[in-house]
Amino acid sequence: MTRIDAKFAALKAEGKKAFVAYVMAGDPDEAKSLEIVKALPAAGVDIIELGLPFTDPMADGPTIQLAGQRALDQGMTLQKTLDMAAEFRKTDDTTPIVLMGYYNPIYSRGVDRFLVDAVEAGIDGLIVVDLPPEEDDELCIPAQKAGLNFIRLATPTTDDKRLPTVLQNTSGFVYYVSVTGTTGAAAASGADVAPEVARIKAKTELPVIVGFGVRTPEKAEEIAAVADGTVVGSAIVGEIAQGKSVEEVATYVKSLADGAHRA
Repeated sequence: MTRIDAKFAALKAEGKKAFVAYVMAGDPDEAKSLEIVKALPAAGVDIIELGLPFTDPMADGPTIQLAGQRALDQGMTLQKTLDMAAEFRKTDDTTPIVLMGYYNPIYSRGVDRFLVDAVEAGIDGLIVVDLPPEEDDELCIPAQKAGLNFIRLATPTTDDKRLPTVLQNTSGFVYYVSVTGTTGAAAASGADVAPEVARIKAKTELPVIVGFGVRTPEKAEEIAAVADGTVVGSAIVGEIAQGKSVEEVATYVKSLADGAHRA
């Protein structure tokens, strides 16, 4: 059982929905980024998604693209991202960390070496948005053999014919993208999301977490109410981009987490 599996089991026992927060590693700089990540669990975050900066983040909207560029400009690398996770693990051995990014940096490092290093750093799961299920032998299956969850994205365009392929080797949870487009796009709607979540849950026992388009505590509650939890990324990254202090970012995150946990 991974930390992700354990977290969902604990939340289920408490009758609570999950709140997942995304931040870009190294944004606005390495030191402050680590402080923000360390502050997330106390703000109510159940699972941390740690963005791996990349030069061509095709699935991300402007907010996260700019965060990745700021991080790269500050010298952030895959190794430094793993080092950040390892530093976090010195004081928190329970909060799951999902590394979210693109395949190129992992491929460049070498899959076998990367998986050893990721496990050692305390990473629990991977979301690699540009590796389709047809490429599962590349990373997904080796990652699961190494003890990492491999989390797949389903979208409004994932039809019933495609869905079983998407779910086949997915573990940890399913990330449902609530709107068509890049991160930071239009607001999600609970009424639109509910039937899609039900359709996915009919095909898998995994938790279904919904992201994209969640910016307020009310929206976090609305979306979490029809799923197993919600993810907020661009809105948090936007707060960091405005130069907010660690405390201010944490206060905003707590308001979102409280919303999700009310569901």
